[in-house]
Amino acid sequence: MTALLRGRKIAVTRPRAQASSLAALIAEQGGEPVIFPLLEISPAADTAPLLSAIADLDSYALAVFISPNAVAFSLPIILARRKWPAGLQAVAIGQGSVAALAAYGIEHTLAPSERFDSEAVLELPALQRQHVAGKRVVIFRGNGGRELLADTLRARAAEVDCVGCYQRSAPGDAAPLQALLHAGELDALTVSSSEGLRNLVDLLDGAARDALRHTPLFVPHRRIADLAQELGLPRVILTGPADAGIIAALRTHDWRAA
Repeated sequence: MTALLRGRKIAVTRPRAQASSLAALIAEQGGEPVIFPLLEISPAADTAPLLSAIADLDSYALAVFISPNAVAFSLPIILARRKWPAGLQAVAIGQGSVAALAAYGIEHTLAPSERFDSEAVLELPALQRQHVAGKRVVIFRGNGGRELLADTLRARAAEVDCVGCYQRSAPGDAAPLQALLHAGELDALTVSSSEGLRNLVDLLDGAARDALRHTPLFVPHRRIADLAQELGLPRVILTGPADAGIIAALRTHDWRAA
């Protein structure tokens, strides 16, 4: 085990089901991961849209999974009722979703290889107008979120159904993180969601927000970095994508200047 992060207490704020990988990487480097999800994930309150999509699954050309949570809260229900259609192409935003789909036997999933966001998915050849016009596309996702993917595919003449199979909500409070910020004991936070970052700022009291402004914030996407700046958080480090990008930035960060 190396010790590049020895003595550093670093918050991992991914949803709990996706937090263990980054936490383990931090621990491997000698750091102390503090798992505190800024998004709580639960099944969708209304399952009717998912059940309807399952009934119509053979009519779709593409099935897009927004996140590993979209896989976890849709695939077990789908496969309990029917086989995955041989002609249905799975598409994922990131490699975590690709791996989750593979665990259920869904292979050959299309996904970006570098950036992991809606914009990158929309650059995939299979999602261009000549391939999707007149085709049906189902997007498995959580409640709310960005509409860019669905709107762009509709503009490309696809027929798109958005199926909410899980819901995101803010935690009841941020007491563990707030206590660490008050005590000056948190060396950094990793945040992989704009919604999660808003939740954090909303949950903290004034003293903790002030401490947050002086704490390095590692984020894997420009959109989150821009939001952090808007929220008055200047110590933002834009990392590479996914856990690999975050841990690489943590390892090379100049902690002496922190």
